Amino acid sequence: MDAATSSGSAVAAAEATAAQTLAALGADRERGLSSDEAAARLRKDGANEVPEKTRHPVLLFLRHFWGLSAWMLELIALLSYVLRKQADLRVAIALLLVNAILGFVQEQRAAAAVALLRRRLDVQARALRDGHWSPVAARSLVKGDLVRVRAGDFVPADMQVVDGALKVDQSALTGESQEVARRVDEMLYSGSTVRDGEATAVVTATGVQTFFGRTAQLVEGAQPKMHVEEVIARVVRWLFVIVGAMVALTLGVSIYQGLPLADTLPIALVVLMSAVPVALPVMFTVSMALGSMELARKGVLITRLGAVEDAATMDVLCADKTGTLTMNRLSLAGALPQPDFTEADVVRIGALASNEANADPIDLAFLRAAQERGLSSGEAVVRSFVPFSPATRRTEAIVEIDGVALRCVKGALRTVAAAAGLGDAAIAALEQAANAEAARGVRSLAVAQARGDEPLRLVGLALLHDAPRPDARQLIDALRALGVRVKMLTGDSLPVAREIARVLGLGEIARAPELRSLQQGGAARAAEVVAGADGFAEVFPEDKFRVVTTLQAAGRVVAMTGDGVNDAPALRQAEVGIAVSGATDVAKGAASAVLTTEGLANIVDLVRIGRSIYQRVLTWIVNKVSRTIMKAGLVVVAFLVTGKFVISALGMVLLVFMTDFVKIALATDRVRPSTAPETWNIGPLVRVAVALGLLMLAEALALLAFGWHRFALADDPGRLQAFTFQLLLSFALFSVVSVRERRAFHASRPGTALMAALAADAVAGVLVGLVGLGELSPMPPGQIALLYGCAAALVLGPNDWVKVVLTRWVGAA
Repeated sequence: MDAATSSGSAVAAAEATAAQTLAALGADRERGLSSDEAAARLRKDGANEVPEKTRHPVLLFLRHFWGLSAWMLELIALLSYVLRKQADLRVAIALLLVNAILGFVQEQRAAAAVALLRRRLDVQARALRDGHWSPVAARSLVKGDLVRVRAGDFVPADMQVVDGALKVDQSALTGESQEVARRVDEMLYSGSTVRDGEATAVVTATGVQTFFGRTAQLVEGAQPKMHVEEVIARVVRWLFVIVGAMVALTLGVSIYQGLPLADTLPIALVVLMSAVPVALPVMFTVSMALGSMELARKGVLITRLGAVEDAATMDVLCADKTGTLTMNRLSLAGALPQPDFTEADVVRIGALASNEANADPIDLAFLRAAQERGLSSGEAVVRSFVPFSPATRRTEAIVEIDGVALRCVKGALRTVAAAAGLGDAAIAALEQAANAEAARGVRSLAVAQARGDEPLRLVGLALLHDAPRPDARQLIDALRALGVRVKMLTGDSLPVAREIARVLGLGEIARAPELRSLQQGGAARAAEVVAGADGFAEVFPEDKFRVVTTLQAAGRVVAMTGDGVNDAPALRQAEVGIAVSGATDVAKGAASAVLTTEGLANIVDLVRIGRSIYQRVLTWIVNKVSRTIMKAGLVVVAFLVTGKFVISALGMVLLVFMTDFVKIALATDRVRPSTAPETWNIGPLVRVAVALGLLMLAEALALLAFGWHRFALADDPGRLQAFTFQLLLSFALFSVVSVRERRAFHASRPGTALMAALAADAVAGVLVGLVGLGELSPMPPGQIALLYGCAAALVLGPNDWVKVVLTRWVGAA
């Protein structure tokens, strides 16, 4: 269908009434479409999505021949061709191809992993099919489907309102931020966000047929530049400065000694190459993708990869009570009826003031209680329904029973009691009774009714209970052991909040209104209260944002859980915004992580896995800094002392690739997450890495000097370069084993993949030493064994001890 046809269809639907649209689409207002009819329409019209544009795999593969590492290899290949060094040329081309193939394969795997996660984050809609309201994937909606939308939902397709009223935000489509009212017979467009109200609407267009041609894949993960990328970029820049100075010194000495530039330029390039993070993009992609997949298996879907690294540094969790600390399943614990009414009346009227289509926890609690007690609504016909909003603090329905209109209201005690005409003394007595129930964690809602034109009468108080999760206290203790303080945020009254806090082992709970008053008087006192309290009661959505920003102003790294449309600002403001199970689409869109199961267990997993990834990144940084100083320093110092290049361009390139690609396996290494929040101030650890690099440089120079005299390496450039290659490779392999642990290297066993990669690299290196490659001459097995033995003894012995001591000294243990 072309754009004109699509636009014409939308206009035609907008000009028809909802009843006419229902008839034209063959939709039953009471039962919706049948499952068979929906499946048939899905096969005919296709999924409710706009196919994503994808780049051709060949172009993605060719992209790996463009970039700093690729340019270095291509330049070395060109110089090898000009200098007629055929062996170096073939190896450089082979390494260039291996780099491109490995990068492409890992990139495709990571893309597949992210695509899988995004499919699990598909928007869900509530559709009426076969006479029942049920959740349906938005991509499965078809024309004629009856869909229920309410505040917090994305509009999943072009639809026409059948009943109800809404306020929608179309800014994502039109750029206009002003909310637009939508009533019966008016159109809702795919991609809009419902800000207020609720309605039933019939789908008029899906997928590419929608008016704006928007995709139903509405939950997209923003991926800003991550802290780790900025940190490593700074490290690499400093390495280039250091190595660049060494190269300039080398070239200056070469020119002074009259050496041909063609002989010195290749080695200058590969010394620079030693500072290039060859495998860094692949290692990070694999590490983050594997971490996200592991979290997905544990019930955490990552929508922004930066959330994984931020979880390593978070030290405060602001947890929504409902669904995170409690079961998120309200049940009716009883009722306190008014005179002339019974407990059954409270339940029945409360159920009539509820709407099953909204799947609201309070509504469902009343409906379940009415069903369990056999309190059928009989022939009640709902004439209107006004959902709960923070402004009115109540829900209200007008139903007709046997020709008589019955007004049914439920909501906040003081609000409903005042509407029913109760005086201050009566309200105070009710609040006293409610407070007594609240002392044991029971929440009270007022229920009222009015027949015909009669005034509203209070029917009684309904007692609702959301029990703490059995594992909540244990998991709060687990987070405390990880250095993360938990603060409970709840809209409940102070007595209810304190009772829940007592059961969970939390301390002082403050009132959010008091925090608002304090902030008006000065930020310092408010910050003190936020820091000292273990939670807040009577919280409004804006209070959550206020708590988050106050903590951040004090230098804390904050995680925030939420589920509603009004939680979105706080979720987006927090470093780690977590949309809890059952959250609205808007909350999911604002969050950086989405929980698929209830409770805190998956948040504990998020912290531990985030810190594990942080540890792997630290291993890469320390290893890269120390080895770059060792490699570049060895080449430059040896040249200045002997006037010879102790390793060829081929040898250095081969060494860089063999050791860097081993470090891809760091993404799967078995590491010990820290028991305290991490920090991206890695200056102390970089200083440790510099010290280790200088120590290994001194040891390598001593071994090279020994080999120079003991094995007469000066007489044979091929043997000299082979000796240096094996020397640098052996130190590199054992260095990975050492620096992966901040404690002694034997405190934990490396992961299987890392051990296999190290072993394979060692075998390949020994084979190169025994057989020779290009300018690298074959070596006697005894010399290879000597180098590996010395490297193991030095790196895993005194060097590892120095690492542990320095790490503790700089406070990074």
